[in-house]
Amino acid sequence: MKSSLRHTLVFSVVTAFFSVPAHSAEFINVLTGGTSGVYYPLGVALSQIYSKAIPDSKTAVQATKASVENLNLLQAGRGEAAISLGDSLSDAWRGNEEASFKTPLKRLRTIAALYPNYIHLVASADSGIKSLADIKGKRISVGAPKSGTELNSREIIKAAGMSYKDFSRVEYLSYAESVELLKNRQIDVTLISSGLGVAALRDLASSQQVVFIPIPAEIVARINDSAFQLGIIPAKTYEGQNTEVQSIAVQNYLVTHEGVSTATVYAMTKSMFENIDQMVAAHSAARAIKRENAAKAPPAPLHPGAEKYYREVGLLK
Repeated sequence: MKSSLRHTLVFSVVTAFFSVPAHSAEFINVLTGGTSGVYYPLGVALSQIYSKAIPDSKTAVQATKASVENLNLLQAGRGEAAISLGDSLSDAWRGNEEASFKTPLKRLRTIAALYPNYIHLVASADSGIKSLADIKGKRISVGAPKSGTELNSREIIKAAGMSYKDFSRVEYLSYAESVELLKNRQIDVTLISSGLGVAALRDLASSQQVVFIPIPAEIVARINDSAFQLGIIPAKTYEGQNTEVQSIAVQNYLVTHEGVSTATVYAMTKSMFENIDQMVAAHSAARAIKRENAAKAPPAPLHPGAEKYYREVGLLK
């Protein structure tokens, strides 16, 4: 009898233990870009903001090949937040196969417009390159394969009446790798799509003489994509760059997917805008993040959690 009672008590304790629902932590993986770019430090800042603002959250930051990879990972549910160029996000939502989106990525949802990338067309001073037309026949790095930068390169080169076949050598490299090849005189020019003051170009400009090549306004007119706008790289953004440079700006977005809860995305949106100073401390490009522009013309639909925040602060009716 005692043995039977003991077994019954043990069974009851074990059953009670396993019947208590486990409290699972909220996991937020922030997808960024290469560590020499702007996405990565901003992603680190976001993860730190989220870890404090969202109770029981576990945050992580993942360095990636940026926009295109980030969007494909989000679609697969392998991340909860990511930074992406607007043209890549538009291509993903529509399913542009040439941009590496074989089918429309309809799980994607927009959190906020962030800051613009600027197209930096940078040549070594001894290359003889002074204009966009001069890059023909030269050795160029166009960005990592099918990255946001490479997709921007493709559009701009096409709008200039050229193709990759018009170069003596084409490299598909990250910011840091492109800069190393320029330093070593292994390429003549690189195109980098990034926020102002990107570390890789600051390093390059401080170590040798380079030329920032202007991109004519008519190039924007020939690109049939509203994500591309006229932009100016202000004078003295980089060492030795003493005059402003006409360029192209492409808006960046913070993106998530429909599987992330409304409460979580609401907290992510609210906490970012309440801690913009922390974003700016991570990288000066974040100075361009403005709450009043955050919900304007998203390339993919707003997530309900972001929408809730924008209604709360009067940006949406």
